[in-house]
Amino acid sequence: GEQPIFTTKAHVFQIDAGTKKDWIPASKNAVSVSFFFDSIRNTYRIISVEGSKALVNSTITPNMTFTKTSQKFGQWSDPRANTVYGLGFSSE
Repeated sequence: GEQPIFTTKAHVFQIDAGTKKDWIPASKNAVSVSFFFDSIRNTYRIISVEGSKALVNSTITPNMTFTKTSQKFGQWSDPRANTVYGLGFSSE
C-alpha cells in the first residue's frame, strides 16, 4: 500500500482561480507536507492535512513539473484538482 517517504513543514498556497497569479494561503501556519509512494499502483502523492481538512491531495503524474520560483518557494500545476499549488519553506 501507500507509505510516507518524506515529510517536511511548509506553508501551503493555492492559486487564485480568478486572477491566475495571486496566491491564497491554504494554511495559517507551516503544516506537515508528506510525499507518499504506493508500491502497488506505482504512484506518488503529495498530501497535506490541517486538522480534518485536506489542503493538498495531489497525485503526481509524469507530465507534472515542480517549478522552484525562488530559494524558498516552489509550485506545481495539478490538472485533476484544476489548481496550482505552492509550497513556501522556511529555509532553502
